[in-house]
Amino acid sequence: MKVRDCVRSPMLEGSAKVLLLGSGELGKEIAIEAQRLGAEVIAVDRYDWAPAMHVAHRRYVVDMMNPRAVKSVVRRENPDAVIPEIEAISTDALEELEAEGYFVVPNARAVKIAMNRLELRRFAAADLGLPTTKFAFAENPEEAFEACEKVGYPCLIKPEMSSSGHGHIRLDSSSRDAAARAYAYAVSHSRGRSKRVIVEEFVDLALEFTVIAYRYPEGDRVATEVCEPIEQWRYGEYHYIESWQPPKSDPAVLSRAVEIGRRVAEGLGGTGIYASEVFLTKDGRVLFSEVAPRSHDTGLVTLVTQELSEFAVHARTALGLPVPRPRVVSPGASMAIYTDLGDVWSPGVCGLQEVLRIPGVDVRIFGKPWAYPGRRMAVLLARGSSVDDALEKVRRAAKLISFRPA
Repeated sequence: MKVRDCVRSPMLEGSAKVLLLGSGELGKEIAIEAQRLGAEVIAVDRYDWAPAMHVAHRRYVVDMMNPRAVKSVVRRENPDAVIPEIEAISTDALEELEAEGYFVVPNARAVKIAMNRLELRRFAAADLGLPTTKFAFAENPEEAFEACEKVGYPCLIKPEMSSSGHGHIRLDSSSRDAAARAYAYAVSHSRGRSKRVIVEEFVDLALEFTVIAYRYPEGDRVATEVCEPIEQWRYGEYHYIESWQPPKSDPAVLSRAVEIGRRVAEGLGGTGIYASEVFLTKDGRVLFSEVAPRSHDTGLVTLVTQELSEFAVHARTALGLPVPRPRVVSPGASMAIYTDLGDVWSPGVCGLQEVLRIPGVDVRIFGKPWAYPGRRMAVLLARGSSVDDALEKVRRAAKLISFRPA
């Protein structure tokens, strides 16, 4: 990583250049923030006209699980920073590029550990000693049943590598046949050819937190800061629906969540953002769940709550710039908007006349070129006099949004 004091004009010799591996809605916000700092932005994804490609200087469409493809585009562009923004990336390629001297944000090891549930759980529980749900690993249907018996019921079976809840399935009682079917379902949703799964204790949640910790250059050392925790809720789904900031929980609980986020960031090292998901169970336990070594979807709320959004923080760390801890300047809330349309090209996001008449409400339309059932297409954001006021606004606005085929 290069600590810099000057940034030259993009597209010219000596410009600061960042390359995004993954160009969805989160990557789009990173691209915007990097361009605000004068950087040249290259967006890479598996499909054309992904959201970040709309605002990047150049774009590439490649299979990011193909190590040769990833190495080829990075070597061609020779960026100052490579920013992985999704899980489905060849980590072998990232490690090789890092060994060649390329700066991977936050580092290749962190990306590799975070995208693998088994390795991440070993790292969190064994290396860091963090509190987690009970868990066991399995590589075949019989081992999956034995793991369920060990962990207890209800339990969740998850593939070794997947995202956004894909391949998660709950088992409520002891059954070899049910465990075998659940194992097969989980494996069918795994990225790559992995046959391994993790079986986790199912816990009754009171709340979830996203703890955004980040590391940035400060003189001759790397400093670690932790933002005010974000609270979130999923309404029984595996993907997020609502998030808000500042948090409303007991300060003692928040302190434990912040400490978990800090320890994860310092344990994984490097420079950049770490977004740790932390559970608060109904019986009062504060448990580490997982970490994303990048900006997080629940952190979209920071666009309206913090002095610097998580995306501005990430862009600064990638460019070797200082990042004072951002204050929360307004209570705010976000609500993710998912479509129920079938496979539709160029869908319309409608209802904006009424939505944007609500004071304090804003919307980010991601611009994804096609829709399918359950795809996240936009996010509603609101500032309010309180978190409850902001939540009421986004919930009211969500009822006014609809989708229309082209």
